[in-house]
Amino acid sequence: MQAVVIQEGKLQIVERDAPVPGPDEVVVAVRAAGINAADLLQLQGIYPAPPGWPVDIPGLEMAGIVSAVGRDVHEALLGRRVCAVVGGGAQATHCLVPAEHLTFVPEQVGWSEAGGFAEAFTTAHDGLVTQAGLREGERVLVSGASGGVGTAAVQIANRLGAHITAVTRSDVHHEALRALGADETITLGEVAGIGHVDVVLELVGAAHLALAQKVLAPFARVVIIGVGGGSRMDLDLLNLMATRATLTGSTLRSRSRQEKAEVIARVNEELVPLWASDQLRVPLAQTFELADAAAAYEHFARPGKFGKIVLLVEQ
Repeated sequence: MQAVVIQEGKLQIVERDAPVPGPDEVVVAVRAAGINAADLLQLQGIYPAPPGWPVDIPGLEMAGIVSAVGRDVHEALLGRRVCAVVGGGAQATHCLVPAEHLTFVPEQVGWSEAGGFAEAFTTAHDGLVTQAGLREGERVLVSGASGGVGTAAVQIANRLGAHITAVTRSDVHHEALRALGADETITLGEVAGIGHVDVVLELVGAAHLALAQKVLAPFARVVIIGVGGGSRMDLDLLNLMATRATLTGSTLRSRSRQEKAEVIARVNEELVPLWASDQLRVPLAQTFELADAAAAYEHFARPGKFGKIVLLVEQ
């Protein structure tokens, strides 16, 4: 198979042996693979893959067709259109996936969109629903709202009936965010002027949370998902005490196989029917061929995108 490989801090396209499924695994012939912030960190040598996953092939999500199954996996999965969150190895022509981590891709969804669904929507759903317990009628503040997880979070919160304030670096994508369901769109400098919020989905980090901590409602829940805007800040403990707010963080990559299976089962039950009925979509910033992975990473690293960057894979 062909794979994107990290060699001495650079990306190369290399021939590798195709993976062979274990008893309860499948091999997916990849058609599209999303790029995420974790991939950039892995390229920089500061976010290694978890044990058991390829150490030098990046990629946390992909979509494609099941091409091989392990002995304990039902053969009916062969040929199915699927997507999945993985611990690594997605940016290749073939990827190994635990069978219980698969999500079926609706027939009307193209590969480009399918390649960017799993990580963004799983992360956003876990943060908003499982971690924060967002409820109908509550106010939620989503930072970094124009990115992959941000656009997913806006749509999920809208379906839950929450009031959504979407925060971005500039106002370029505000109209598009309102089209996805945001009730209010603001830039970073306007955060201090909004009303109190019940939930903060923190996708930026210190640059945003330093401001957002001042607009927490009583019993607010803050879930930290990303720290691209800094991982250290001054926290007002008196305000945290007065509001009785909770502050937590969340990652998917380091969780156990069983924990991931439970997260994905919730997504399959609650989000996939909405995706299949065109109530959810994956905005695409740009697509690149697998051979152009280095250019895709460079584009991903630049600010100002709306939605996902996805690598397309020819079979």
